[in-house]
Amino acid sequence: MSNKAYARLFGLRAGRDETRSNERGFTLVEMLVVITIIGLIMGLIGPRVLNYLSESKVKAAKIQMQSFASALDLFNLDAGRYPSTSEGLAALVRRTPGVAAWNGPYLRGGNVPNDPWNHPYIYRAPGEHGAFDIVSLGSDGQEGGSGTAADISLDTLTSARNE
Repeated sequence: MSNKAYARLFGLRAGRDETRSNERGFTLVEMLVVITIIGLIMGLIGPRVLNYLSESKVKAAKIQMQSFASALDLFNLDAGRYPSTSEGLAALVRRTPGVAAWNGPYLRGGNVPNDPWNHPYIYRAPGEHGAFDIVSLGSDGQEGGSGTAADISLDTLTSARNE
């Protein structure tokens, strides 16, 4: 029995030339083309996904501020006033001295959450635009800014809703 016949019988490959013709692989050019296509797709889609994530943080801050406003209204119904600036939003989760009819906590979790960028909300009472102001300084944590770094306040939410 010859080597080739023996190899075929047991499924072995007889020679180097036969194995090369049966094996297929990717060339360097093919791999570079695939990597380039993936890079182009990520370059086009990546910024849109990041922008969507930034916008969702702004929406989350707006929803949190509306929740604070509802809790502050409940506090006002119970105590007959809104918390002072010095008492802050902490008055919604801890009894403050001088408030006899406190029926809190008015927020779940036992603490006041930070904004989506992990900065504390700013609370002022009386506010510039009403009984109180709640402000998030945006992604940069500083006053002013534009885009996702812009300040978000409760009065801008209510004025945008009324337009």
